Amino acid sequence: MSLTRLTSRPYVRRSRDGQRGQGMVEFAVIVPVFLLLLMGMLEFGFVFTHNMTLEYATREGARAGATLSNGGTGATSAECNAIDPAIINAVTKVLKSPGSPILGYPNAVATIKIWQSDLSGNPMAGTTNTWTNKGDGSLTFTQGTTNWAACSRHAVTWLCSSGCPSYCSGNVCPPDSIGVSLTYTYTMVTPLGTIEKFFGPAGPATLQMTDKTVMSLNPTN
Repeated sequence: MSLTRLTSRPYVRRSRDGQRGQGMVEFAVIVPVFLLLLMGMLEFGFVFTHNMTLEYATREGARAGATLSNGGTGATSAECNAIDPAIINAVTKVLKSPGSPILGYPNAVATIKIWQSDLSGNPMAGTTNTWTNKGDGSLTFTQGTTNWAACSRHAVTWLCSSGCPSYCSGNVCPPDSIGVSLTYTYTMVTPLGTIEKFFGPAGPATLQMTDKTVMSLNPTN
């Protein structure tokens, strides 16, 4: 008969210090990633809001230009000279409206351009009128180049005698289309901009934004 000696192993209480240390490491890794994602979503929301305001501003400017057209005839010189300022006023009225995020960055809108659009919605060569920000914080613009006279804009089908544009069919040309565009420098709001500038050049973190609206000129009586 053989005897088997049974021995009992002492109970060892596991320390939770290792688990706590592992949890702290995981927390330290996850939190920066979470904050980065959160700041990215917030910054995207700010960018989206600014972009919507720019879209609305150019749309109002193009609408004003389309409705103020005179078909190329019947307007006095004074009336023609008032058209482009009215377009600029329509744009800046939106930019300076209550609740507009652009109001906090009055000098960020560098230029507003008025131009004749081709069939693809792009500016035709030599037809851009540029208005430049005065830079005094009032969102006031002064007229620079004038390459598309207001009284030369056609709001109805017109006959071309010579040197007809490429979009005409023979000597029969459709109504002109007006384009209004602007450039805007967006300055990042969240600390994401600070992180971006840590890896980039000195100065505030910015994003260049542009927007344009094209509308066909409307016939007027």
